[in-house]
Order: sequence, then C-alpha cells, then structure tokens
Amino acid sequence: MIHKYVYGTPFETEAVVVPMEAASGAPAYGTVCLEHGFTFTCSLAEGDVVYGLGEANRGINKRGYCYISNCTDDPEHTEEKRSLYGAHNFVILSGEHTFGIFVDYPSRLTFDIGYTRMDTMTISCENADLYLYVIEGETPYKIVKQFRKIIGRSYIPPKFAFGFGQSRWGYRTKEDYREVAEGYRSNHIPMDMIYMDIDYMQDYKDFTVNEENFPDFPAFVKEMKDQNIRLIPIIDAGVKVEEGYKVYEEGIKNGYFCKREDGSEFVAAVWPGDTHFPDVLNPEARKWFGDQYKFLIDQGIEGFWNDMNEPAIFYTPEGVQEAAKAVKAFLADPNGDVPFFEGKDAVLELSNSKKDYEAFYHQTGKGRIRHDKVHNLFGCNMTRAAGEAFERIDSDKRFLMFSRSSYIGMHRYGGIWMGDNRSWWSHILLNLKMLPSLNMCGFLYTGADLGGFGADATRDLLLRWMALGVFTPLMRNHSAMGTRDQECFRFEGVEDFRHIVEVRYRLLPYLYSEYMKAALSDDMYIRPLAFVYPEDTHAVQVEDQLIVGNEIMIAPVYTQNADGRYVYLPEEMKFVKFLPNGTLYEEVLPAGHHYVKIALNEVPLFIRRGTCIPLAAPAEYADALDTAHMTLAGYPDCEYVLYEDDGIHKDYENPSNYRTLRS
Repeated sequence: MIHKYVYGTPFETEAVVVPMEAASGAPAYGTVCLEHGFTFTCSLAEGDVVYGLGEANRGINKRGYCYISNCTDDPEHTEEKRSLYGAHNFVILSGEHTFGIFVDYPSRLTFDIGYTRMDTMTISCENADLYLYVIEGETPYKIVKQFRKIIGRSYIPPKFAFGFGQSRWGYRTKEDYREVAEGYRSNHIPMDMIYMDIDYMQDYKDFTVNEENFPDFPAFVKEMKDQNIRLIPIIDAGVKVEEGYKVYEEGIKNGYFCKREDGSEFVAAVWPGDTHFPDVLNPEARKWFGDQYKFLIDQGIEGFWNDMNEPAIFYTPEGVQEAAKAVKAFLADPNGDVPFFEGKDAVLELSNSKKDYEAFYHQTGKGRIRHDKVHNLFGCNMTRAAGEAFERIDSDKRFLMFSRSSYIGMHRYGGIWMGDNRSWWSHILLNLKMLPSLNMCGFLYTGADLGGFGADATRDLLLRWMALGVFTPLMRNHSAMGTRDQECFRFEGVEDFRHIVEVRYRLLPYLYSEYMKAALSDDMYIRPLAFVYPEDTHAVQVEDQLIVGNEIMIAPVYTQNADGRYVYLPEEMKFVKFLPNGTLYEEVLPAGHHYVKIALNEVPLFIRRGTCIPLAAPAEYADALDTAHMTLAGYPDCEYVLYEDDGIHKDYENPSNYRTLRS
C-alpha cells in the first residue's frame, strides 16, 4: 500500500510515473512539521535497521550517520562525507514498524538517521514543497518491489555492455587505443569496450573529435569494431564558449543555456575553460542537447558516459574576483585583520560554490526557477536528454549510457558508475555496500572504477577488486592521469588477470539473464542477505556478502594480504571457486560460519541449495560466447530458466527469449 502526501507546490521531477491520488490527513508513521520548511520525524527502536539512499556513503544499514542529498563532485570518498554524486531519497525502516519513505524533492535534503539522537530519524529540507510517499509492506523487499513499480522500468543496456571495458584518463591518440587493444587481444584477456575520456575531443568541446589525432574517426571506430571492440566516448555537461563552435552558437541563438537573473548567459569554468550549461530542464533545450549525440552515433558510436553533470564547477569569474580580493587583502598586510585562512579558504571554496549554484536559472514548465532549488535534477535530465534522443535516432536499438550524477527517475534512461574513487582497499567494500542500495532505487546497471580511479593500484588490490567486478553489471577498469598504469596486461602474472576476466565471460549468460529478469519484473539484481533471509538475525547483520540474481551469493575478499575470509551461510550452499587452470573447486558447506581460503587468482561464489547456474566456455568478447553448449554448475537434478535475446533490440516480451536448462 502506497500513500502519497502533497505539501506546498512541488516541482514535478517525474521520478514517479504511475498516477496516484493524494492521501488526506497525516502519515501513519512519524510526524510532519511544516513550521521551518519540512521535517519528518520518527522513532528508531533499538533493533531497527534503515536501508536505502542509493549512492551514499558507509554501510547497507544507514543507521548512525547523517546523509545529505546534494549532488556533489567530490573525489575524496572518506567516511565523513555526507554527499556524493547522486540524490536517491528513498529509505526503508525495518523493525517494530516496517515502512518505506520516498521524498520527491529536487534540492538539498538531509537524512539524520540516528546521528543527532540515536533513537530518532529526521528527514528535513528548507522548503515544504514536495511529495512524500509512504509505503507499507510486510518486509523491506516487498516494499522495494512496490516502489520499483511506481518509478518505472530500469534501463536495459545492450548485451556487449556486460563485457569487460578498459578506460583511462589520458588516452589521447589512435596509438594509445591501439596499444590497449593489442595489450588485451595479444594476451587473450577478454574485452568488449575501450572508453574515451576527455582527451579525444577537440579542445574539450562536446560532440567534437580531435582532428589531428583522429583525422578519420569513423574509420577508426570501424577499425576497433572489426576487432570486436566498441569505443565509448565521454560527454561533459559544460559547452565551451567559443565563436564558430556549432553547438555553442546554436545554444546561444535559441536561448538553450542556463541564464543569470538578468537574462545573460551563466558562465562557469570546467575542462574547456569558460562554458555554458545546457538548460536540460527546459524540454526544448533538452531535445536539442540530446540530438547532439547523433554526431557521434553517425560515426559508428554505440554508447556514451555522461560526466561532470552535478554540474561540476571549477570556478566562475565572480568567484575568482572574490578570492583574489581576499588573497590581496592578506598579502597587503599579513599581520592585519585578514587572517591567512580567509584567503586560503576563499581559494579552496572556488569549486562547486553554493553562491554559484544560486546564481543561475532554468526555464521550466513552471516558469523560471533558480538552479539550487532543482540542483539534484541536472545530471538526471542530461542523461534523460540522451535517452530520449536515442529513441528518436533508433527506437529499436539499445545504446550504452551511464552517468555520474543522478536522481531517482534517471534509472529509466541509463545506469551510473560510482564516481572518482581511490585505489584503497576500503573502496572495494564501499563498492560492495552501494550495490543493493542502488538496486533499491532502480539503478541496476552500475559498478565502480575497478582498481580505483585516483592513487596507485597494486596488483593484489586490482585482482581482488576485479573478482568483485565479475558480478557487477558494469565491469570497467578506470584510472586517472598521473597514476600508475593499471591495465590488466601491465602487471606480472598476466594469466591471473586473464583468468578472472574469463570467469566474467563464463558467467555472463547467467548474469545477463538475471539482470534482464530483474529489469523486466521491476525487481533487484543484487540484494542484501537480509532481503532473502529476513527471519535470520545473523543474515540481517551481514553487510559484506550479497545475493546476485536468485541462485548465487558472493563474498569477495577486500582485505590486503588475506588468504581468504569468514562467511556466514544462512542455509546449506555449494562453495565454488573458479581455479586458474579452468576447473572448478566445489564443496557443499552446511549453514553456519566458515573460513574459506581464496587465492588472489581465484573467483569464489556460493550456489544456493537446490539451484544451478549456466556456464559458458570463455570467449574474448560477448558476441563470441557459445550459449548453445553450456554446462550447469551447482546442485544435481535441478533446472535453470535462461533469458537470452539478441542483446541489441527491444523484443523483451518474446516467449522465445526463455529456455529451460536441466542438470
């Protein structure tokens, strides 16, 4: 049962797609106060667990900290951070009373979940203009499925997007890409995609290609495609201010950029220098910006990733002037009234300044609105622009699309990656814990930068992280310029990396099948143990093991120098390890606690009692997989229903997509 409450005059985010009548009275759970903006408060009993918030810091159980929905470009994902790239305002309280809360509000929203007081959850925002959805259900899992029904079907990527991809900020020329392709193909490490970061563009201009480095880009796209490698370029949010640049001139002519209060174009510096932001909350501007993707699609491109769309701001001219004043005042009289820290802070606060977000406006169906009032919708609508354009360009074809910033509702148009993480062991665990929370909010196609984006990866960290990445829909190794090269073929013992990526391809028919079943039924692809074993008090406490699909449990190793790990089995399961010689180690383990040994070059999983999973022979790219001659691993005398389509088109409901495999 879902109850919708309306407060004030909400902005229509279009997160919810099922029409619902507003309920009268007050919510059955908690209290609402409208005296100073909006506040929802409820009590937390001692054993209550709080799930949700999608891409948020810390654990699967969100209790004990304060989180702020405020899409933020921040690469330092340390424990004290309260905001990351997404705004996913859905939580479930599970305990004495079990219910879900979705606050459809596009600006800054605070979730104080037992932080100020351990026995209280408070959700608050500045303006009481929002929709509040209260969802009742017997279990958190049943509440999630109700929520997923009202927010619409999750994005479905092409099948090649479930292959492995290599990325690095710093690939500039054809030779850089050829070296990567050769490194993987000559070492027979499977790969389907190479990602193109900002250096492929001409002077960092969206929807351009560097003419010197890629003089015949369509031919190069074909060259890679002939090796069964797809190039996936990045698109940034800011459009460079430059006379003669077609995208800029069209945007100026038609008024498609965000403006200041006086009607002039808002200027913010990002990678190209001075840029304008496309007003993606304006339907006409959104269509125009989306149509720009055709420039690259016409050259053979089949997928994109959207970045810098919180939107990120390096600085504005006004911000630089203010910072310069503070620094000059200190330099003029170092021992005077302006302390050193004022000048320092003025410089450090240039990026993503609150003042800058308050300085520009969108033209929407509700008239003009200041950006900070709808800040969390920018990345969502940039990706929506692309998704809607893909339907116009080729309505029957699937394109790969994922984004950095997001809001609930964007899950219908693309996936997300988890942003600019670090080569830290703690970030393997953070990757693991974000997965079910994102699935709750509809984001099934997701993954982290394997090996870490910032800092220097080590061989053992990358192997362990790749073993987790085997199970995430987006499996991508990505790193930053200036860090250690971390392509799999750069390390000694390349056969270990080959083996782990081969396991991904052996499992790909199962992973794709389970993803499609989840997407088509508004379900979760990855779930916490508590959702599957709600009566098991031990399972509810487990945060480093997950159920993937319906048949397997994963328990990755995320500790340096560990030769294995402890696991908890809520029921008897078959422990399976993919060994580097291509064989399987199999052992039935009873319910309970176990220490299992897992070498750096092994990929572990647990098959649930009475089930089996299909395995294909390894292949070097997704389209080469032989799914006509698969084996079944797991328990004897059982069957698996495989979903398999052509991976390109949208004939999802065809009964012929399903076939039953028997052990």
